[in-house]
Amino acid sequence: MAADITESSSASVVQKLQSYVRTLKGTILAAEIVLSFTIFICYASSWYGGYTVPAICEMCFAIVFFCIYMMGLDKQFTSISWVWSDFFRAFTGTVVYLITSLICVIRGAGDGALIAGGVFGLLAGLLFAYDTYTIYLQIKSARSQTEGSGGTA
Repeated sequence: MAADITESSSASVVQKLQSYVRTLKGTILAAEIVLSFTIFICYASSWYGGYTVPAICEMCFAIVFFCIYMMGLDKQFTSISWVWSDFFRAFTGTVVYLITSLICVIRGAGDGALIAGGVFGLLAGLLFAYDTYTIYLQIKSARSQTEGSGGTA
């Protein structure tokens, strides 16, 4: 009997994962996680391993938000502004990846892994910037709906 409950709950998590990854936000977060992990591998195998920290942090933050949105916890814990938290996460990811990646590409002469991590980091910076833009559009849409409904009441 307990095995049936475990199998059905794990199947529902897998179904939630599969359905969430098919959404735009799920795809963006999954791509951020994979790209951050790739950058971490590149930086870890370079001569200068100190650049791994931003990749690890951004990967962990993306995993946390992926799980929160996938499980619907953002709708259960409404005391936290998840949209603004996600906006801050994506914006700081953009800035951090662009700055560290430019440093790595410029500094990485002779260190192929550092240059590869820098190039992937620039791509991640663009992806995080796109995520920031989509979140901004979501905030702007919610704000215009709130202002529109506030004037009619």
